Amino acid sequence: MSKRKSGLNIHGILLLDKRLGVSSNRALQEVRRLFNANKAGHTGSLDPLATGLLPLCFGEATKVSALMLDDNKRYQVDIQLGVLTNTGDAEGKVIENQAIPKLSNLLLNNCLQAFMGEIEQVPPMYSALKYQGKKLYELARAGITIERKARKITLFEIKLLNCTQEILTLEVFCSKGTYIRSLAEDIGSYLKTVATVKNLRRLQSGQFLIKNSYTIEQLTAMTPEALAHCLLAVDTPLSFIPRIELSKEQTAAVRQGQAVETKYSSLGQVRLYNQHYFLGLGVLSSNGILAPKKIFNL
Repeated sequence: MSKRKSGLNIHGILLLDKRLGVSSNRALQEVRRLFNANKAGHTGSLDPLATGLLPLCFGEATKVSALMLDDNKRYQVDIQLGVLTNTGDAEGKVIENQAIPKLSNLLLNNCLQAFMGEIEQVPPMYSALKYQGKKLYELARAGITIERKARKITLFEIKLLNCTQEILTLEVFCSKGTYIRSLAEDIGSYLKTVATVKNLRRLQSGQFLIKNSYTIEQLTAMTPEALAHCLLAVDTPLSFIPRIELSKEQTAAVRQGQAVETKYSSLGQVRLYNQHYFLGLGVLSSNGILAPKKIFNL
């Protein structure tokens, strides 16, 4: 997360189409400066090689960014067959070349079906996962490789969009924690060769779609008023959580962190509103007692 000492208290979510070659943090800083926003954060990194959807949260929206990390993702990826790099993508150093077997429709179909559903995947060394306090990519850059435990992920959908003898273009819909670079290498192994990611583009994150995003060039050309209209409401990612309406008295109490009695019951986590004004999140017990958990200062 990034904070500024002076600027505007802007609240909302912007869908950025991150361009090639910049880190997620650099992309965040560029957009934050355009908005002159005090507080901003992103919801899960895209590698510099990757382009596409990167939701950015401003102000109080940063309080929901952690919830968005669990969202399923959709990607389009070009997989280069016959080439293996140390990073798993085209930015890395080529460490191995192998011949590519003849690819038949049956072989490719069997390959993609083998990775459908819940599978175990070993995270790549070039990742932000930590080992004894250090990020794996820091160890990898120092020439250190450690054994990584396989983790369960789910691939809900894998579509073959195009195929040449050297490039597979896939659309992948997957759970959080999926590493497309690892998937590419595993697909290469299945096909009796090696593989690496050539291009990667995120098309979807949770309910958010790439078609509703903005490039930095589009944003830069906008007036401040137009920029403000690009922001989605803070509660947009929370639509899956049941909502309840509170009275004026209940609203005053929960804003002070006090539990209140309601006419509702047994809903668990709920969104709180007063006359359609979003207040925050709470937990509703079976006896109708509402405990505020995260109140937003909008």
